[in-house]
Amino acid sequence: MRHFKYLVSVVLVIFFSFSLAMAEEVKKEEPKQEDKVTGSVSAGIYSRYIFRGYELSSGSVVIQPSVTVSYKGFSVNYWGNIDTNERQTQSFVPDRPSRKSFNESDLTLSYTYPIDKLSLTGGYIYYGTKYTDETEEVFLSASYDIISKPTLTIYRDISAYPGTYVNLSFSHSFEVYKDITLDLAASFGYFKGDDSYWRTYDSSTGEYTGKKYSAFHDGKLQAGFTIPVMKNVTVQPVVQYWFPLSNKAKRVVDGSSYNHNGHLDDTWVAGVGITFSF
Repeated sequence: MRHFKYLVSVVLVIFFSFSLAMAEEVKKEEPKQEDKVTGSVSAGIYSRYIFRGYELSSGSVVIQPSVTVSYKGFSVNYWGNIDTNERQTQSFVPDRPSRKSFNESDLTLSYTYPIDKLSLTGGYIYYGTKYTDETEEVFLSASYDIISKPTLTIYRDISAYPGTYVNLSFSHSFEVYKDITLDLAASFGYFKGDDSYWRTYDSSTGEYTGKKYSAFHDGKLQAGFTIPVMKNVTVQPVVQYWFPLSNKAKRVVDGSSYNHNGHLDDTWVAGVGITFSF
């Protein structure tokens, strides 16, 4: 869909034009970034691994460590996934079937530029996956610091699976008791594949020879708590509900997923994370 490229361009122009307008309106100097290294170390234990609606685990616990270091707007993040008992799904072929596998290690580099309540972020993500080809993405994000904190992010795969993913998210925290907060979030994604990999299932050929997949893709609703347990340490129990946003995203043809990457189901995820901040 050629018009999609124009839509992405228009969205980027609107957001960056808006940021410049805000800068003129508030007439404030750019906030100084603290000359201090900050960051966090965390680990989560969850009932399932879902990525953009795709089920990348089934019937096993996953453990997800993460480390982030930030300095003057620059950030480096490492994130990993350990599947304690790999099982195949419509979107996932195990590298170690029925065994434990440290099957993903991702690295994200980013820079955030604040303008009053608006934050613009650009970055790069390397996906080190054992269960599929490794790939890379670049992304641009705009977030506005008001209630619901609307954030629009555009990701572009520049390596193994060329395509564009657009995500609109909202989040807000409510204080419920002392420093304990109730955290609510929602996100909605659209995807357009550009490579032959994204050709859809064609029942007339029995193969993936149809037009390239593009659709309103995945939605996620999330609720959880942030609970301080000691200085700089918090525990975060969470539950997520993932669901397809369109018939294309959940479509199955002759027993095969319409999308070569697998169809999306209504899926629940529950778990808990612990984070140490510094």
